[in-house]
Amino acid sequence: MTVENRRPLKTRGASWAGALAKALGATGLTPNAVSTIGIGFAALGAWCFIAAPGNAWLWLGAAIGIQLRLLANMLDGMIAVEGGKSSPTGALYNEVPDRIEDALLLVAAGYAAGIPELGYGATILAFGTAYLRATGGALGFPQDFVGPLAKQHRMFVLTVGAIGCMFYSAPVIGSFVFSGPPLLLGALWIIIVGSALTCVIRTVRIARLLKQRASESKDAAA
Repeated sequence: MTVENRRPLKTRGASWAGALAKALGATGLTPNAVSTIGIGFAALGAWCFIAAPGNAWLWLGAAIGIQLRLLANMLDGMIAVEGGKSSPTGALYNEVPDRIEDALLLVAAGYAAGIPELGYGATILAFGTAYLRATGGALGFPQDFVGPLAKQHRMFVLTVGAIGCMFYSAPVIGSFVFSGPPLLLGALWIIIVGSALTCVIRTVRIARLLKQRASESKDAAA
């Protein structure tokens, strides 16, 4: 992982983030270990989603699991780059745990919302955004983290949906009970639509860069 090829995050520059990364690095934890711990946080959040319909406080647990996952995702890179503890397998650990975490949280949210297909659809599209980012990098361009629904945005929407479910459960209209918490359903739809749009935008931007490069090569050869 290099500074140029990692996700831009304002929180990375916060003093508390730097101090925490330094403290974790001093314990001997490697960036790869922190990446793996992030999977544990995501699994905890996923379990909370599945069990939350029976306990309102578990919606908060799901939100906390999401945020701890994101924290681990940020700190592994800081320990690797700023802490000088990068490894040959760092790029692999930077990507694979992210995809596992996305799947755990989004699929579980779909089941919690009562429509598993929404969770699976959101997961596929989240994978698509990551695939297109990596494809741009493989083609020799800087990795493009543009949204509107990049990872941190997806997780923000999902966090808001989870917290909202603490206060607003599935409504009842007459004898009809909605299949799941409407705020979580809304969050998943926002993630699906926003991720699809993100895929389109990233594809268009990569295509534009490829055309630009081909044009520059043609001009250089003329």
